[in-house]
Amino acid sequence: MKSDNKGRIVMLADCQSFYASVEKAAHPEYADQPVVVAGDPARRSGIILAACPLAKQHGITTAERLGEALAKCPDLVVIRPRMEEYIKVSLQITEIYQSYTDLVEPYSIDEQHLDVTGSLRLFGDPHEIAKSIQDKVMKETGVRVRIGISENKVLSKMACDNFAKRNPSGIFHLPVEDLQEVLWPLPIHQMFMVGSRMCRHLTSMGIYTIGQLAQTPLAKLRSKWGVNGEVLWLIANGKDNSPVTPGSHDLQKAIGHQMTLPFDYREFDDIMVPLLELSELVCQRTRMKGYMGSVVSVGCQGADFDHPSGFYRQMKLPDPTNLTDEVFHAAKKLFKRHWDGLPIRKIGVTLSQLVSDQEYQLTLFNDREAKLALERTTDRIKEKYGSTAIMRASSLKASGQARDRAQKLEDIINE
Repeated sequence: MKSDNKGRIVMLADCQSFYASVEKAAHPEYADQPVVVAGDPARRSGIILAACPLAKQHGITTAERLGEALAKCPDLVVIRPRMEEYIKVSLQITEIYQSYTDLVEPYSIDEQHLDVTGSLRLFGDPHEIAKSIQDKVMKETGVRVRIGISENKVLSKMACDNFAKRNPSGIFHLPVEDLQEVLWPLPIHQMFMVGSRMCRHLTSMGIYTIGQLAQTPLAKLRSKWGVNGEVLWLIANGKDNSPVTPGSHDLQKAIGHQMTLPFDYREFDDIMVPLLELSELVCQRTRMKGYMGSVVSVGCQGADFDHPSGFYRQMKLPDPTNLTDEVFHAAKKLFKRHWDGLPIRKIGVTLSQLVSDQEYQLTLFNDREAKLALERTTDRIKEKYGSTAIMRASSLKASGQARDRAQKLEDIINE
């Protein structure tokens, strides 16, 4: 497949230990101390959402339990997450990137793609631009940025993750002509889009490196995984013609969440507990982002993900909403109508066809305004004291997942 990217210079800029870096910049007294951002410092519980480099030197990793981290480093400074502040700093960093190019596309809260092809005459060669960006972001926010450089988004992402993050300068340029020498020898698990399960599949086929995948016949990968097999082959070969598109994530089309259950759920009443928790989580995220939705979707999947069973269905609501009870009522109706009775291991809820919540005055009936006020009050309680500060009684059942997942979900709520 011919690449249309020749001559393009695309960067992936990643903020190192973003949440922790923001907190260390806000607290200079912690400059030489190991700092983590975690769910509930007072209770010494929850999971690590971000760890600064000093904390990582003690073996602390993202997503491990706070108690385990404190056992490794008793002097650890633990700070509760401030998502509004992280979003504010992320937007500030975006503005810095936009001072170099108008082609800036967010990938996540701490990663963004930049196409600087048209900026070379103004700011110098790619390395000079990357170094200038690093210096300016550090000076204005206190956050260190690592930058991968190549001719497309896929290669710049792998250049950043595999090389820039391990490079003392935090910058790495991966020309496409160096793929065979530099990228292909890497183990397959270091390739973008290859998770642990796909890694097991690939190694069972005798594919252990990115280069081996790149040289696997495309027809073989297509026959095994269809379009996903072709995507893997394209990534391994460094092919990606997608443009850097500003504003591609500005208009959110849907808000959803899914969870993998700890064991097979077989009874309808048991399944309804996490379904209610998901409905509540989705509605909370929807309210925080200032939306309401008109379409509720529900999906579930059995335990054997390689031979999936389950369904994905949706229904239109009479009026846009972000109220938990209304979304759950629709989700329950969908599940009851389409579930085949087989055990499930994964379940999800999505609210789509979003509109601004400022339009609610046109469709409020009965006590919806009082319900909305109540739910916004619970949102504020959870934001201040943690997502387990107030819970529905059903979540205390054995089938409830809210408490076990609370700290993990707290990060996702604010994405």
